[in-house]
Amino acid sequence: MTARSPAKKRVEVIIDLLAQEYPGSPRDLCALCHDDAYQLLVATILSAQTTDERVNLTTPALFCEYPDAAALAAAPLDRLEKLIHATGFFRAKARNLVGMARAVVERYGGEIPSEMADLTSLPGVGRKTANVIRSVGFGLPGLPVDTHVGRLARRLGLSDQQDPVKVEADLDGLVPPEERGALSLRLILHGRRVCTARKPRCDACVLAEVCPSAGTFATITPPATPKRGSPRTRPKPDRAAAAAASQVAKSTGRLDDRSLRAAKWPSR
Repeated sequence: MTARSPAKKRVEVIIDLLAQEYPGSPRDLCALCHDDAYQLLVATILSAQTTDERVNLTTPALFCEYPDAAALAAAPLDRLEKLIHATGFFRAKARNLVGMARAVVERYGGEIPSEMADLTSLPGVGRKTANVIRSVGFGLPGLPVDTHVGRLARRLGLSDQQDPVKVEADLDGLVPPEERGALSLRLILHGRRVCTARKPRCDACVLAEVCPSAGTFATITPPATPKRGSPRTRPKPDRAAAAAASQVAKSTGRLDDRSLRAAKWPSR
């Protein structure tokens, strides 16, 4: 019988502790409001570079006007851009949404596919989005890796990779298929609330006893802000460089303000 690796043993404890801290199914844990796989896919595409809250404020009107893939496939881009403007990158997102919807209608009869290869063939859909649809929308194995999941996987000693696809592969080798979607969402919640990027709250972390990184983060003290009224120092001017720049200007009849200013006051 093959002995389990330390990481394998650790991940079993992590799964159990996070399940107690953040109970629920992947659908319960997902912050994007949706009723079906189509709505989830649209919301996930819109969530790039914005907050889930902003997406949830945007999608009701969008789904009212375009309730399915067939309707979205025929959407005028200018109208769609107005509806999703608040989510940012609205032109690219509008193109991806219409392209995705047309592909779904043409290739899959208007139904969102569930296989990874089919999902990632759609415009605007990468592995992370496809894993969200598989795990949350269909209850299938899928482990989306975002910045939170990648960061926590490295801190917990479950992966030493930076590339999300490689992190996903490392985690897939440790996490049972039926636990992958929920674990990803719980790591995201934990990364937002406790194990933050700059100031992880190890003292409040339920994983502290099994985390190899617990308590190893140095507190970064920001530079002191000068008190009001205190003198501010400026770098000494480089008079030789300034004189040379002036001489060039006189001889050529041209004055490069940027060069002269840089010569007088070099950057700190």
